[in-house]
Amino acid sequence: MELVSAKPEYYEFIREMRNHPENKSGFLQQGEITKDQQLEYMEKHSKDYFVCLSYGDPVGYIGVIDNDIRVCTHPDTKGQGVGQYMLESIKGIFPKANGRIKKDNIASQKLFDKCKVPYRII
Repeated sequence: MELVSAKPEYYEFIREMRNHPENKSGFLQQGEITKDQQLEYMEKHSKDYFVCLSYGDPVGYIGVIDNDIRVCTHPDTKGQGVGQYMLESIKGIFPKANGRIKKDNIASQKLFDKCKVPYRII
């Protein structure tokens, strides 16, 4: 696996993963993100986002804004270490970052615990 900067070629992947029904419920903000909204957001924050590639294909993304981590994996790769790889990689870049996790998002709580990344329950 490899963590790369979120370039424009990955913006739509990030948007699709964020809007994916299996992922959306884990985020604090639940609304559908349009292509225009994604473009505007990424133009402002792309430097804060990274995409995880496996054999050259995007399988997840991670971002840190104001030391707040947001992480998302493709549903087909859940349980395969993608989230762990991204969190452990990002710790070296943003050592003071932590997460905000919904109370019912047990998978994210387990991931952050496993990687020893602090978080607070929302």
